Amino acid sequence: MKKSIYILLFFFIAFKTHSYENNYKDISLIEMEILRNNQVIGHSKYTFEHSDDKMNVINDTQFEVELLGVKIFSIISKSIEKYENGKLVFFESNTLQNKKKKFVNLMYNEKIDKFIINGSSFKGEANTDNIIGNWWNSKILNSNSQISPLSGSIKKQSVKLLKREKIEINGKNYQTLRFKLKSIDESLPDDKKLNFDIWMEPHKEIIIKVSYERMGKWEYRLKLIK
Repeated sequence: MKKSIYILLFFFIAFKTHSYENNYKDISLIEMEILRNNQVIGHSKYTFEHSDDKMNVINDTQFEVELLGVKIFSIISKSIEKYENGKLVFFESNTLQNKKKKFVNLMYNEKIDKFIINGSSFKGEANTDNIIGNWWNSKILNSNSQISPLSGSIKKQSVKLLKREKIEINGKNYQTLRFKLKSIDESLPDDKKLNFDIWMEPHKEIIIKVSYERMGKWEYRLKLIK
């Protein structure tokens, strides 16, 4: 029992102190399936472009929920993140959630060392330790707050390492670390709270699966990485 705890702590400390940027330098695509109640309803694809000390991450996320043949919820979202020397300098997204348009425009201001955000739910400055809440980036498990990739709102979060866990995704076995990520602000409406279980492969620090419940059981599962 003690040995398992020590191993778990070793992986957790190594993850907390490791610079993650190099983990993605040889990756061109991460594709995740989106499932609701164990049925595939869409995808989230992250395409990586690398040039010297720069990296762009282009996301295409689409899913649709039907009930008795009627569409009750859908998202079509496109975004681009730009990094220089491992630091976020630009983010832009445009989303159609049902028939409602959402957006984020974020720029890094070097003079004040802050992000300037113009979003559909938030406009203002933000500290640079905030992370865009996209599932390609395992650094989200190291952060105290995240920026919504759909609307620009900022939510403070707590992250707890639960255990090591072996999981199977699309016929492939993974040894993972399982985390719980939750909103700190309990006064938020339930549909605005963060409450995710996240499984990460600790050596390459790739998120393998994300699970949560909201109008059913949702999962993002790794389908392809190359």
